[in-house]
Amino acid sequence: MAMRRFFALRKREKIRHIWPVLPGSERPPRGWSGWPDGKQFAFVLTHDVEGSLGVNRCRALMQLEMRLGFRSSFNFIPEGEYTLPTDLRQELLRNGFEIGVHDLHHDGKLYSSRRGFAAKATRIKRYMKEWKATGFRSGFMLHNLEWLHDLNAAYDASTFDTDPFEPQPDGVGTIFPFWVPSPSRNSVHDSNLERAGVKIESRNGYVELPYTLPQDSTLFLVLGERHPDIWIQKLDWIAKHGGMALLNLHPDYLAFDNAPVPYREFPAGFYSEFLEYVRMRYSGCYWQPLPGAMAEYCARIRPNRPRRQGRKICVVSYSSYQSDNRLIRYAETLAERGDSVDVLGLKRDRSQPDVEQFGNVCIHRVQGRYSKNEKNKAGYLIPLIQFFLVSSFQLTRKHLRRRYDLIHIHNIPDFLVFAAWFPKLTGAKVILDIHDLVPEFYASKFKSKPDSGGIVALKRIERASASFAHHVIISNHLWHTTIVSRSVPPGKCSVFINHVNQKIFYRRLQATKRGGPIIMFPGGLQWHQGLDIAIRAMPFVLEHIPDAEFHLYGDGNMKEVLIALTQELGLAEKVRFFNPLPVQKIAEVMATADVGVVPKRADSFGNEAYSTKIMEFMSLGVPVVVSSTKIDRFYFNNSVVRFFESGNSQALADAIVEVLEHDGLRQRMIANALEYAHRNSWGRRQVDYLELVDCLIEDRPFVDSGANFTAQEEPKSEEKELVLK
Repeated sequence: MAMRRFFALRKREKIRHIWPVLPGSERPPRGWSGWPDGKQFAFVLTHDVEGSLGVNRCRALMQLEMRLGFRSSFNFIPEGEYTLPTDLRQELLRNGFEIGVHDLHHDGKLYSSRRGFAAKATRIKRYMKEWKATGFRSGFMLHNLEWLHDLNAAYDASTFDTDPFEPQPDGVGTIFPFWVPSPSRNSVHDSNLERAGVKIESRNGYVELPYTLPQDSTLFLVLGERHPDIWIQKLDWIAKHGGMALLNLHPDYLAFDNAPVPYREFPAGFYSEFLEYVRMRYSGCYWQPLPGAMAEYCARIRPNRPRRQGRKICVVSYSSYQSDNRLIRYAETLAERGDSVDVLGLKRDRSQPDVEQFGNVCIHRVQGRYSKNEKNKAGYLIPLIQFFLVSSFQLTRKHLRRRYDLIHIHNIPDFLVFAAWFPKLTGAKVILDIHDLVPEFYASKFKSKPDSGGIVALKRIERASASFAHHVIISNHLWHTTIVSRSVPPGKCSVFINHVNQKIFYRRLQATKRGGPIIMFPGGLQWHQGLDIAIRAMPFVLEHIPDAEFHLYGDGNMKEVLIALTQELGLAEKVRFFNPLPVQKIAEVMATADVGVVPKRADSFGNEAYSTKIMEFMSLGVPVVVSSTKIDRFYFNNSVVRFFESGNSQALADAIVEVLEHDGLRQRMIANALEYAHRNSWGRRQVDYLELVDCLIEDRPFVDSGANFTAQEEPKSEEKELVLK
């Protein structure tokens, strides 16, 4: 106890911002209609009886509460150090009190394994039936809300709004009860249990009753408080916000009469003083149900669990944050709802600061990427390994200080996910976000055969990385099929394509332009992007539109080759290269283009690599000419983009000229594309991402509403003919 006090008193100074009051936990569930009879707040009393001493004090505690006009629930351990006397149980029930089941053995091993829990649940249910109990609370406030459905209980009371002093300190973040719906019974775990002969029963769900007033043991034994002031202050705050004040008190620690108080007890007068305050200060303002009555009331209205704010998230990516729209979408979405987000990434040039704050997003540039000697395998791999080591060290160091709730790792490389080894070991959840399939990307970049040793090794790394993560995000539906077939169970992955962020990419008012039309490509200058095809198309475009220009914004290992090709074709004045720009600035530049081009090679990695640029151009009101690749044919059709035969420079030139010279076609493409981009914007999908984050942190099952995306249908023949005309 002395050691607990030593560490708790030091911890208390660091957690004043979240304990005893957690900001944001006062938000009521959506559609909350209030308490019965218009009462201001609810007041619920529960007691955990841990030993024989506590059993002997139950009657004294019952009489104290009856004298002041209160009733409570007593939770007994079925197979602990004592046997619950039948006469005590009957006396409590006869006087209007309630009986609950407290764990099975109270040894901290209830959740050691799924199979073990299911077996113990059968015995717990037997005691619940024998004792006429409808509620449950686990020992040490350990909790797994999904497994608890096995008990078929009306309510559980094993959680708290905020209590960093508990061994499993993840609070539910609300001062209201909430409904925990039953998941489908076809999970892998449950199927295995049923095959093993373990019968699983469940009602449609149960009510979770978190304790919202600090436990007596925490206040008086660990922190050494000598008065109930914290109870009173927290109660006043809960009453002000109309929540549920639920107290858990242990008769084992109550010292009755005027006897000297042992070091592991506190005066019963603290408790009676608190009850007197509630009775006098809030007379007629509170509803004082037993937990069973509270569960019955909430089961009828089934209040949703309010979304908790203030998560601590760390995002890790081998990229520059301000140039990576996918990172910006995730980080800003989390920050906008109040989460704190750290990003570990690259410094694109030496002028960028090592640390930079953007609202609730803090950028930590832990490694430079000033030059790109990535044409050979060693030159490509060494910086990745270096970034893995640096980010692993930084992530461990920061997690020791901040205790992240979730780590979101972006590939390339897949093995970067192992940088989160320490946060995962200490309870943080891990997402692996697969932007690109590394084996296919590697094979395309270095012209490797699919069955080569390097590709086989990369597939094994992919499988190990996916296994390490709690959830895998995949950037398009074609790759989802590939990943599921070789590395990830279907229930462990979701598809989040590079949805356009319409807060950045929106249609601007066009100023009067000088000069000829601008054809534009913004992005990485790699071979699979097919930019040499676009440059070779320019002489044909210039035959019809002499003042046209092709602008490329980006960097990559093909840049020197593309510049040399431009000079070879005598296009130095017509094909212009610009350095990469931050996302906000590139959106403004893209909006000035007359047509965007995405000329990816269909016989390469680009055939199944989804390009964010297409939707960004569409959302800006810029028509797009797109290579006819498998992935783009899956997501788009001829009503929203103009396809051309992949690898054919002449076909690309014809498509560009057609879009620039036929205003009717151009305007119809723009209108259709704007509507399509709106339907598939990040604004529509970000709710699912936030739900995924919350489900992982809270150990709830996640149902992906975007999992059933279907490919775009081509317009009917008469509509297609009209578009082309």
